[in-house]
Amino acid sequence: MQQPKTPFTKEQLLPQEETLEIKREKGNLFIGLPKESYFQEKRICLTPDAVAAIVANGHKIIVESGAGENAGFSDKNYSEAGAKITQDTKKVFGCPIILKVEPPTLEEIEMIKPKSVLISALQLKTRQKSYFEKLAKKKITAIAFENIKDEDHSYPAVKALSEIAGTASILIAAEIMVNDKKGNGLLFGNISGVPPAEVVIIGAGTVGEFATRSALGLGASVKVFDSSLTRLRRLQSCIGQRIFTSTMQPKNLLKALRRCDVAIGAVRGKNRAPIVVTKTMVENMKKGAVVIDVSVDTGGCFETTEVTTHSNPTHIVNDVIHYGVPNIPARYPKTASLSISNIFTPYLLNIAENGGLENAIRFDAGLKNGLYFYRGILTSKSVADWFDMPYSDINLLIF
Repeated sequence: MQQPKTPFTKEQLLPQEETLEIKREKGNLFIGLPKESYFQEKRICLTPDAVAAIVANGHKIIVESGAGENAGFSDKNYSEAGAKITQDTKKVFGCPIILKVEPPTLEEIEMIKPKSVLISALQLKTRQKSYFEKLAKKKITAIAFENIKDEDHSYPAVKALSEIAGTASILIAAEIMVNDKKGNGLLFGNISGVPPAEVVIIGAGTVGEFATRSALGLGASVKVFDSSLTRLRRLQSCIGQRIFTSTMQPKNLLKALRRCDVAIGAVRGKNRAPIVVTKTMVENMKKGAVVIDVSVDTGGCFETTEVTTHSNPTHIVNDVIHYGVPNIPARYPKTASLSISNIFTPYLLNIAENGGLENAIRFDAGLKNGLYFYRGILTSKSVADWFDMPYSDINLLIF
């Protein structure tokens, strides 16, 4: 009689001894903080205060010389906090845990030792397949900090950087209006007898909320558009006052854009940001109006937006000034570094308390959500779908 087919071997089907829960023992961390090599990236993952807190818990940190300089933190600050400073880049990348803001380059991955842990941004849309193949070859465990979830199921890193981007978008607009060659010379403040500057914000998420707060704080007249009534209600509740809100009705949006002095694009999509403002709508805007497209890193929600840099941030289309820098928080490296550091520090201490990353992932579903490589095995479905690569469910690898 033919035996039925089974995915298990004979040995796997035999009764096994019961495994009791192992007591969690504290582990020691050895962290490397390399200098960011990406163009115009000035942030660092840990501030000297955070380094002092981690070192005080018995852990070691190596910082590459000059890594925090652009964020306003000197080598002396890190040395006094208990970190070891080195000029040797290979030594930093040789640490068991590497902490970076930007994903490492292929050359930097070469310096990482096999079976190390990498914690950085993933930035899926800018990655190549070769990046993941290199990580697999080195059997690296990698965590994308933008995918880590909090207890309330929000994304703390994304939220923190969105808060900065939202606030900064208004400050940048105020600067452009008076400093750009074709700026209309308007002051944001609500000056007696002078009509306030009119601001249109497209998107009522975290970026939209903080842009609204900043614009209202400067005395501007604000109109917020979003496709979700729930988000608009939440925004009204968070702001604590009644403001003009509307769903994405083309007629209302066009009318508001015609009159506005500043338009902020803060719309996100699953893959690419949807184009909400067409070229025709931009043609109808005021001469000297300012567009800050915060969604530019995912394609932009203004059809006329082009990607620009911090050194040359604006371009003009139909006499409308467009700001298309994709990495707005990097313009404020100290604030951004403090914000990122506040998120990383408790997670790192928690990893140590749990006796290492593997145990921490077992007990922390939010941290597990950020994992996209486990010992060289791809565990992220979104990465697998994007690059047509095989992947394994992390729950089958860690019990």
